[in-house]
Amino acid sequence: MEKERETLQAWKERVGHELDVVVAFWLEHSHDQEHGGFFTCLGRNGQVYDDLKYVWLQGRQVWMYCRLYRKLERFRRPELLNAAKAGGEFLLRYARVAPPAKKCAFVLTRDGRPVKVQRTVFSECFYTMAMNELWRATGDARYQSEAVEMMDQIVHWVREDPSGLGRPQLPGAPASESMAVPMLLLSLVEQLGEADDELAGNYAELGDWCARRILRHVQRGGQAVLENVSEDGEELSGCLGRHQNPGHALEAGWFLLRHAIRRGDPGLRAHVIDKFLLLPFRSGWDPDHGGLFYFQDADGLCPTQLEWAMKLWWPHSEAMIAFLMGYSESGDSALLNTFYQVAEYTFRQFRDPEYGEWFGYLNREGKVALTIKGGPFKGCFHVPRCLAMCEEMLSDLLSRLAPALSARSPPADPARRGAE
Repeated sequence: MEKERETLQAWKERVGHELDVVVAFWLEHSHDQEHGGFFTCLGRNGQVYDDLKYVWLQGRQVWMYCRLYRKLERFRRPELLNAAKAGGEFLLRYARVAPPAKKCAFVLTRDGRPVKVQRTVFSECFYTMAMNELWRATGDARYQSEAVEMMDQIVHWVREDPSGLGRPQLPGAPASESMAVPMLLLSLVEQLGEADDELAGNYAELGDWCARRILRHVQRGGQAVLENVSEDGEELSGCLGRHQNPGHALEAGWFLLRHAIRRGDPGLRAHVIDKFLLLPFRSGWDPDHGGLFYFQDADGLCPTQLEWAMKLWWPHSEAMIAFLMGYSESGDSALLNTFYQVAEYTFRQFRDPEYGEWFGYLNREGKVALTIKGGPFKGCFHVPRCLAMCEEMLSDLLSRLAPALSARSPPADPARRGAE
């Protein structure tokens, strides 16, 4: 037990130091002091190589700064909160393409003019996360009002009428559901319901609905997690149906674990660990070079995506969270060992000790393929979220171990105590 404590303590310190380095990188290089918001297209040393602003990443960075400010004492700094507020105000002014309509842009110019719109709900989801977390950090009711209104719109698009997204219904397109949509909605249910019994109650049915939809992606008699299924929960034909994303399955796993904890459902917890942690890890871990494949084909055929064998930052971040959370909830040492396995690979291959932050894109052998630290999809989110959550879980595990270690310590020698 003492050795376990030492290993956990070493990882807590390692993770905490890395979080400090990563946050410092974004504080130094990403803030747009002129227009508000954040630059995310950053080269290895933090140089801005494009000033386009991606709404996903604007919302994520606002959320991340506020979450750090709220949860970790050393980040309760004015510069963090002020930058988050500037980012939030940028989103309020510019994210929506044609206010008062709720549809948000995907890409904006540096000064906030819309460049591109996606026919999905993802920009709106990250907008909602940002606004709710800003409200929690500042107490400004404007942000919470925005969050709840946008949440209502997202639910309407997903469960009632998607026509407002502008996606045409083509006769040859299969009626399919990506795991990403119920995943993000489940994440928002947790976000808005935190320490708010009224909203938690309002969204309880939605959370259960999301969980059921995610669980339908376990197919083939429980032997595969598929990224896309039909609207009635069946396997689709062709490449779309066979498509697997191990990192997404692992992220869904820890979302579902949190849901199982909230619901007090140990049976669901065990099922999730088996199907959304262990299953995708066994099939997704590269036996030759280590690391998680980005995409796979459920029949073992060659995936059509050119990047399928690459190793990306975010699946490994999600795997670290998932396995540490799985261990924390179950006590299964095999899950802790897998956390160590993933974390060692991730720290060895992705982190940049010279300039800080992590590389995002490695080739199959684990060598850096792109030297950029940020871009259209990589911002201040997956890495610091992973590190912050792991630091909190490691702290909790250490605090749980402390009483057990004290109980096992031998009593002091009375004669020795008297001599002293």
